[in-house]
Amino acid sequence: MLPDFRVRQRDYLLEISRAITQELDLEKLLGRILIVTAEMLAGQAGLILLRSSQKGWTVAASHGIAPEFFKYLDPLLAAIPYHEDPARFEIPEVNRRLLKLARVTSLGLLTGVGLPLIAHDKVIGVIFIFRSYVSHFSANDIALLQNFANQAAIAVHNAQLYTQISREKQRLDAILDSAADGILILNPDHVIDRCNPAFAKMIGLKLNQILGQKHERIINWLHKTEGITLEQAEAGGWPLTPNATLYVEGDLNRENGIPLPVGITYAPLVNPDGVLLNIIATVRDITHFREAEELKSTFISVISHELKTPVALIKGYVGTLRRDDASWDRSVIQDSLQVIEEEADRLTELIDNLLDASRLQAGALSINPTDVSIKEIVEKVSEKFKTQTTKHQFIIDIPDNFPIVMADETRIIQVISNLISNAIKYSKDGGEIHITGHVRPEQVIICVSDQGPGISPGDIPHIFDRFYRSSDATRMSKGAGLGLYLARAVIEAHGGRIWVDPKPGDGARICFSLPR
Repeated sequence: MLPDFRVRQRDYLLEISRAITQELDLEKLLGRILIVTAEMLAGQAGLILLRSSQKGWTVAASHGIAPEFFKYLDPLLAAIPYHEDPARFEIPEVNRRLLKLARVTSLGLLTGVGLPLIAHDKVIGVIFIFRSYVSHFSANDIALLQNFANQAAIAVHNAQLYTQISREKQRLDAILDSAADGILILNPDHVIDRCNPAFAKMIGLKLNQILGQKHERIINWLHKTEGITLEQAEAGGWPLTPNATLYVEGDLNRENGIPLPVGITYAPLVNPDGVLLNIIATVRDITHFREAEELKSTFISVISHELKTPVALIKGYVGTLRRDDASWDRSVIQDSLQVIEEEADRLTELIDNLLDASRLQAGALSINPTDVSIKEIVEKVSEKFKTQTTKHQFIIDIPDNFPIVMADETRIIQVISNLISNAIKYSKDGGEIHITGHVRPEQVIICVSDQGPGISPGDIPHIFDRFYRSSDATRMSKGAGLGLYLARAVIEAHGGRIWVDPKPGDGARICFSLPR
């Protein structure tokens, strides 16, 4: 080569080397390296093969290669044996196989030159250029080409690292964005650097209203029930170790004025030198946990009271009847036995309801549908309740041709019995109890109404909740607050729905629908 050409080539290579080391997109970088190498070596086509300890040798970029060539190439690459020293054993084998394939497929017209890509003593891959002539390289040419290959290897290595970091960031973003718990990433000075959508929704703010704000401004405690705040912990020397975690629980102030019960776990991110890099805050909405605790307390309170009352009555009447110093009239004995029987029935009903509630929680409330006549069920249940009250008049308004429905007869009897029982209990002064049936194209509707004080609007959203009893209901009658909860579960299991028609002061009216 002429000296002036060598100078131009060297300048060209230096310029290209600078350019490729600035490119971080792996696909673009490989394409650029391949084209430059082909031009530099006056080649007609080329390949860049990358090595992975998991996947072996794969084609990462190609230039001027016919698609048919790859059906011969892929099996050759797959057959290259893995070796712990790929620079000495795998790279020469790759070059040998490519050179042989070039000669065979071109009938001896093509040869090739391979440049190994090695960065930081790690084999990255091989650049292989196909040429139509054989040439010998001087020591200067070889040094120049190797320098270029080293520069290219470092650029590919950097681009691979960048790609890996980008994918890890995408993975982290996906995890943060899909997490149900709120997540905040704080700088050491407590400025919020990252925030996921779950926390923004939880706190009632937009992401741009949170990012860049101080932690203390966003995490504004109304009151705490457990633990100490992040600021108090840091004043005491937190974090003392890289694995230190801090938990605080309480109610946060929100923009809408409704406090949010949360539990926040703080975890420090510390570098090997012990310098705090970030604080990761995981914020969990514990509203349901609070509700579960309240429900547990309510359950214990209600059930203990509801069980204690009939047991006490039964025990009292039995003890009275067993007294040796008294002789009871037949009528007294009959009345006492009637009370005992009624209270035993109350216990049985309560236990059955509790069992049904447990089955419902476990998803095991069974429905066995058969052909059911709603009109016959209503008439049968009404006859039973007529013997329990003399103050109420039952009016049944269901057409004789009311459609037969597919339903679990036992469960529908349970629902109608509950609605009629409530109508009797909550209209103490008597009056009419209306049971009406309406036919729609795709459903039937049954309504039970009374002439009592009705259901207050504030109680309507909650009367189908488990163990819920309004203050009026608690004052007027006994109960565990399970009847309407189970009624809703039964109706919804049938594909229907149950609701309240608000008529405060003009009696209560509860309706349910069933598919035809």
